[in-house]
Amino acid sequence: MISLFSDMLGDFLEVFMDDFSIFGSSFDECLGHLKKVLARCIESKLVLSWGKSHFMVKEGIILGHVVSEGGIEVDKAKKCIIRDLPPPTTLKGLRSFLGHVGFYRRFIKDFSKISRPLTSLLAKDNEFFFPMSV
Repeated sequence: MISLFSDMLGDFLEVFMDDFSIFGSSFDECLGHLKKVLARCIESKLVLSWGKSHFMVKEGIILGHVVSEGGIEVDKAKKCIIRDLPPPTTLKGLRSFLGHVGFYRRFIKDFSKISRPLTSLLAKDNEFFFPMSV
């Protein structure tokens, strides 16, 4: 998919796996970009999923982030999922937890300082102990 749209990438199109987002600074500009992308899809016989398609929206969820003209935020549903994760009781669980919260590190002020006590538990010779009641 990247090679198919290589001349558009970064200018008005972002691609992730089999998803893409078209953007612009005005409705008319977005419409023009959409026409170019759809023409390329027709030329290359690329079939799009109608159910996954959203056109001319001012806000959308992309890779767990809410993207709008105001910027990028964490999707509220993802916040709830992370909030409701059970406390890790194993190293595997700790790695999983750190992976989940680490995905949103750009939104967490001083993330490395906050997560350091948990990250240090992953060191090879450290004893893993995570009390259930803190």
